[in-house]
Amino acid sequence: MILLVPAISEAQLSAPGMSTVRYTSYPSAPTVKDPVFIYCNDSGSQKGLLNASSSGGTGPSNFSWYKWSNTTKSFSVFLKTETGVLTSSSGDLDEGGYKVILSGGIDTSFTGWIFIDKPFASAALQNFTCDYVALKGKIAIDTFYYNNISNGIPVKLPDGVRFLWSSDPSSTIPYPDFLLNPQTFDPPLVDVTYKLQVTDSFGCMSQSSFFYQTIRVKADFTANPDNGEAPLGVTFTDNSVRASTYKWDFGDKDTTNSTLRDPGEHIYYKPGEYSVKLTVQNDVSFCIDSLRLDKKIVVDPSELHIPNVFTPNGDGINDNFMVESKSLRNLSMEVYSRSGLKVYSFIGDGEKLKNWKGWDGNINSSSAKATPGVYFYLIKAYGWDDINYDSKEYRGFVYLYR
Repeated sequence: MILLVPAISEAQLSAPGMSTVRYTSYPSAPTVKDPVFIYCNDSGSQKGLLNASSSGGTGPSNFSWYKWSNTTKSFSVFLKTETGVLTSSSGDLDEGGYKVILSGGIDTSFTGWIFIDKPFASAALQNFTCDYVALKGKIAIDTFYYNNISNGIPVKLPDGVRFLWSSDPSSTIPYPDFLLNPQTFDPPLVDVTYKLQVTDSFGCMSQSSFFYQTIRVKADFTANPDNGEAPLGVTFTDNSVRASTYKWDFGDKDTTNSTLRDPGEHIYYKPGEYSVKLTVQNDVSFCIDSLRLDKKIVVDPSELHIPNVFTPNGDGINDNFMVESKSLRNLSMEVYSRSGLKVYSFIGDGEKLKNWKGWDGNINSSSAKATPGVYFYLIKAYGWDDINYDSKEYRGFVYLYR
């Protein structure tokens, strides 16, 4: 983009390819505002270019170009002259001050300054451990001085700077635009490239980056299911990152706590709540991390509830005399008719108890169906929480309807 600067109403000075423009503030001539053309030196070999043109003259002009000399404190270094033209350019210009004098078609002169700007950025790793990563940054901005045209005294061009840390992929960096040497206690779980970017008030930018190979270890796992009746089989699945060795604490003081990555199914026999913890370590960096599952494994206490009626009519609803139970280690049931005849019996534990369907209303598992009426039951059970269900509460009558 080319910005036109009205040095005087009849002449124009522009700087193709510049980034932005500022204006001088000469202490001895505060009303004079000469342009300072700022080029961002992204390539490291940036040069300036000035174009001068006459718009109000009666014909072509002569253009004489000069550069500022800190020795003579004036525009005394002759560059070139072009005669009989409407416009003139001076290229491949270094940083400094320039003046072009027009004569012939119009007699005037105007002044411009060129600033070749490149901020400095340096990003490095200051320190790292298993628990934190510390970054180290250095930044600087170019300082440009133009000169008071009456006495040659340097005048500093105001500038400012801001910076920003980032990473790819994104990771935690505390106060990335405030702390030049940030330290994070949440190191990345994956390898990242850290980058420090510096931008000055003129929009010129520089950046520096470095690759960081993480050593962080993170313990992580899931449990399924996390609740149910005893005996409860829970499968633990490892989701840890960069772990080599494992130590599982299943929370039940079981001597079979595992050191396998995937310990498979762990059986909880006693009702209660269990807090599970996994500790992992990396054999290369010796970093350690642990995770205790937020939600406890809950094994239901034993229960036994006995219905007082059932209807074995084959409609699929309440067809069996079946107790409602949880976490029972074993159970036995005997059913008698009013005349004292045993019509059904069951005793079992483990899978047998788990698969038990109750009394279907047939006499002693035969095809003979028991007649509707009142039957006496005797139930004994023992819970995994050592509760003994053997009292008068578990002796009673059940009504059979068809």
